[in-house]
Amino acid sequence: MLKKILRSIIVVSGLILGYMIGMNLIKYESFSFINNFKDNLIYEFAFMTFFSLIIGIIFFIVSPIITSAIIRFIEYIEKSFQKIPISDVLFGTTGAIIGLLITTLFFSVIKIEHILWTSFMVIANIVMAVLGADILRRKRDEIMSFLESIKKNSASFSKEKKLKVHGAPKVLDTSVIIDGRILDICQTGFIEGSLIIPHFVLEELRHIADSADDLKRNRGRRGLDILNKIQKELDVPVELTDKDFPDIAEVDSKLLKLAQVLKGVVLTNDFNLNKVAKLQGVKVLNINELANAVKPVVLPGEEMQIQIIKDGKEPGQGIAYLDDGTMIVVDGGKKQVGHILKVVVTSVLQTAAGRMIFARKKETIEGKGE
Repeated sequence: MLKKILRSIIVVSGLILGYMIGMNLIKYESFSFINNFKDNLIYEFAFMTFFSLIIGIIFFIVSPIITSAIIRFIEYIEKSFQKIPISDVLFGTTGAIIGLLITTLFFSVIKIEHILWTSFMVIANIVMAVLGADILRRKRDEIMSFLESIKKNSASFSKEKKLKVHGAPKVLDTSVIIDGRILDICQTGFIEGSLIIPHFVLEELRHIADSADDLKRNRGRRGLDILNKIQKELDVPVELTDKDFPDIAEVDSKLLKLAQVLKGVVLTNDFNLNKVAKLQGVKVLNINELANAVKPVVLPGEEMQIQIIKDGKEPGQGIAYLDDGTMIVVDGGKKQVGHILKVVVTSVLQTAAGRMIFARKKETIEGKGE
């Protein structure tokens, strides 16, 4: 259908062009044989019709080539625009208009009629349009964040009884969602502010859930289940955002950039992400650090009852664990594997990986000890 319309337009354009050429040739004094047509309307009309048909036929013959070229150009433009986010198109267009307005206001004051000045004005308009489009496109995230903050502030003034959300927004990364402890922490009420779940984190979870590796697939599905529970069971506001940063490839870098734009906090249990965030000045809440902080305090000389699980690395040592996963190294517990012992804490060592307790055997409670 489009090809037929384009060919019709091209042929009509050829007919009109031929008519205009014939009309101008009749007015041209150099062609003496054409001047004789001026006194005869029939000859004049026949001459212009002849030229119209000639040019129209030429345009009809070449119209398939022109039509194909136009359609290919349109398809190229459509594919190019499909790759560009709609936000880039809107902000780029707005920036270009602002740039053109600035140059128009500037040149309206200066009135110089010269071909060089006119050329300079054209170049300046093009440069300002491109510059305005590029600047506004790059700043779209900050502008959107600013507009959203204005919208939220106006909404809070108009609705006095509306529930206020305290605290900075918390941006969840993939590791903390798969870990699942964030659900229990939020249910206790210790987390304030809204939970932000970026679209690119959802995409990463989906890819993990579709992995051929069984372990990765189970982790990804667990993460999706946790997200479903977060949305349905929690009283805290949960927001899915499609904010993305096409110029940034890594998901962790996108998370940090999003937290900077939203002036929020990253929730994670990724040790490396924690370090990078501190370097970039982004606040991080690490679930592992929280878990270590709330573990029961154990002091030297304190007695406890434990079960030896396995041998230790050093000669004569046995290994046990508390309910929270804290490892206890028992001196003289190697031969008591599988037995429940009473031990006395000798020292506590805090490491980056967590807390480690050293103890010595006191007596055997269950099984045969030495």
